[in-house]
Amino acid sequence: MRWDNLTGDGETATPALFATDAVVSRTFDTPEFRGITFHEIRARSIVNRVPGASRMPFEWTVNPYRGCTHACVYCFARKTHSYLDLDTGRDFDTQVVVKVNAPELLRRELAAARWRGEHIAMGTNVDCYQRAEGRYGLMPGILGALIERANPFSILTKGTLILRDLELLRRAARVTDVGVSVSVGFTDRELWRTVEPGTPSPERRLDAVRALSEHGVPCGVLMAPVIPFLSDSPEQLRATVRAIAEAGATSVTPLVLHLRPGAREWFTAWLTQHHPHLLKRYDALYGGGSYAPKWYQRRITGMVHDFAAEYGIGPYEAGAHRAVPKPSPGPGSEEGYPQGPAQLSLL
Repeated sequence: MRWDNLTGDGETATPALFATDAVVSRTFDTPEFRGITFHEIRARSIVNRVPGASRMPFEWTVNPYRGCTHACVYCFARKTHSYLDLDTGRDFDTQVVVKVNAPELLRRELAAARWRGEHIAMGTNVDCYQRAEGRYGLMPGILGALIERANPFSILTKGTLILRDLELLRRAARVTDVGVSVSVGFTDRELWRTVEPGTPSPERRLDAVRALSEHGVPCGVLMAPVIPFLSDSPEQLRATVRAIAEAGATSVTPLVLHLRPGAREWFTAWLTQHHPHLLKRYDALYGGGSYAPKWYQRRITGMVHDFAAEYGIGPYEAGAHRAVPKPSPGPGSEEGYPQGPAQLSLL
């Protein structure tokens, strides 16, 4: 396992993110953490700049964890584990790096003269409310640091543990711009059990949306991922949008499955085991790269927007669920926020 010369995003650089002798590895003999190793580190930085070529509509992120027990077979962040000489499959699910000093480090970085109070996105790499958060409790301190500076932020999560911090979110919303979004790509329980085995069920996530909304924290839903040939029929999309609307979501933003290196291999292994008859169709759909063709993305997004209008969610605005400014259209806008009924690429 390689620890030296890592930046916050896993790229080689100097200085290192943390020193090798600062790593403490722990296991816990409890049912929810059995088979998982936590590597506790004291990070040297916590606010990370998003690379300029990224499709993400924000510039700064905070990620208190690396690796994720949600074990979503399609997770794009799997590639980051290869920078630690860990595999992007089983190791990503069971070897979790915990930045135990994240709250104090964030408080210091937000107080620095060079920091200009820009929007900070959380949950953009791995989930900050994954099961590990129940033991390490880093998010209350992180939210407290953001509240102290009235620093705008957003959270994307599949974890119902966010309800623990409901009062902190309400306090934050009184002093700054806060965006909260829960990820629910589909409501098919059989599909959920195999493709997102470590997450709360879609029903529980929608219950969290309802609870947040009822307690004064507007919550959107990132309908992600829409999985080709498994959750993309008009009937399935309509049922999912209807459930999202009934949960009181303020918006629904569809995102078609994309398969970057690291995730692609793990997802293909899952597909081979559970749906081998779809392998050729996936080869055809994703033969051009990590993203589904634009025509497919536009078809899915158009249907979801129509269903959203039918059930009274909207109007849709790019970036609205994150409370970040809508980028101006310009050259290459199809690679960020597409214009018209096209795929929104966030992750």
